[in-house]
Amino acid sequence: MSRNIRILAVDDSKSTLEVLKRNLVPAGYEVFTCGRVDEAVALLEDLVIDLVITDYRMPAASGLDLIKHVRANLPDVEIMMITGYPSIPGAVEAIKDGAGEYLAKPFTTDELLSSVGRIVERLQRRRVLSSPDTPPDNFGIIGNSPEMELVFQRIGKASASDANVLIRGESGTGKELVARAVHYNSDRRTASFVPVNCTAIPDSLVESELFGHVKGAFTGAKESRAGFFEVANGGSIFLDEIGDASPTMQAKLLRVLQSKEFCKVGSSIVKTVDVRILAATHKDLRRMVDEGSFREDLFYRINVIDINVPPLSERGDDILVLINQFLTEFSRAMRREPPSISDEALQAMRRFNWPGNVRELENLIQRLVVIVDHDTIEITDLPEAMRFSLPREGSVNRTLEEVELEHIRNVLVMTGDNKTRAAEILGINRKTLREKLKRFEGMAAQGE
Repeated sequence: MSRNIRILAVDDSKSTLEVLKRNLVPAGYEVFTCGRVDEAVALLEDLVIDLVITDYRMPAASGLDLIKHVRANLPDVEIMMITGYPSIPGAVEAIKDGAGEYLAKPFTTDELLSSVGRIVERLQRRRVLSSPDTPPDNFGIIGNSPEMELVFQRIGKASASDANVLIRGESGTGKELVARAVHYNSDRRTASFVPVNCTAIPDSLVESELFGHVKGAFTGAKESRAGFFEVANGGSIFLDEIGDASPTMQAKLLRVLQSKEFCKVGSSIVKTVDVRILAATHKDLRRMVDEGSFREDLFYRINVIDINVPPLSERGDDILVLINQFLTEFSRAMRREPPSISDEALQAMRRFNWPGNVRELENLIQRLVVIVDHDTIEITDLPEAMRFSLPREGSVNRTLEEVELEHIRNVLVMTGDNKTRAAEILGINRKTLREKLKRFEGMAAQGE
């Protein structure tokens, strides 16, 4: 993907431009260079640029002037500031004016590529999110990650077969969507798809719910009623969370799967049924078999074709496609324009673990569309657990002092250089913060 990224490097130092080009071109980026801000402005009028890397201090106009020009005229272009005069106020000013990254000279190749990589990741997130393209129709399921491609392949094979299917995956991953995709793309599509929640049926009602009953079979049976298997005859029955089925229910299911026959409660008439089983679980059934809590013979009956649905956290950029889809759907329902999402909020959502998976994401986007009145969803609009879930980036080979400096810089940027608020967040007083800032500025001056 990086070969599609075009970078404009602006620095009055030819050696720095050479270093940038020598390191970025082999990484697959297309790089243009110039030594002055006015030259950069002229190039930006003629070229489509994705990222501007600019020096801080240059003759005539400064890097900050270029940042302001880009932000005012080219809002979709990313910016990175580099400088041989690193300072916390300078970093704060550059980032407040629109620079996405701030890199101090001298920098290593790894530091440069890491900073550019983070910017490109943000750029690509925005492109996916703002794409007007309709998500590809993969059995009605949204996603195009390699992990989901494997799921689609299995759905295709299962749809062409009449074998029973076991669908595994965490809660909220869309196991029922997979089951419906298998049914409605199979030869049974014109018959019923009957979902059954195995956790919701008490033992006293298992036979009646699964196989039905005749009038007068028990107290309250005022009329005859068809069970799930009779309704699903010729079609598919979806046994959701079969790992939670009681031993009684497991025994009843095994019997009908083996014989294809059942009797309604209160009747001796044997009925034959032609039903395909699509079962789903978030539990490890093999382990349950070993522990004796799930019948081995039933396990082998339902586990002919196995489909594993990955959690949302393992589906890469699928989350961006899903966010875009949910934003469009819920905004249309609310009769409002879809709000945009800031880079910080997107990054937080992209890296959140999503224990509730797609269902949790859908719920969050619906809540944000309903509650957020402004045009852009900011990181402060997200749940607290999500706001503070961002992993720390950067090399593990840094000193403790370097890590502390970066953290203080980030907090000052987040607070808009409000030192009182920054000190509160850092858990120190203003005097200690001032002393740390003086020490870091002294280090920077020595490094010049």
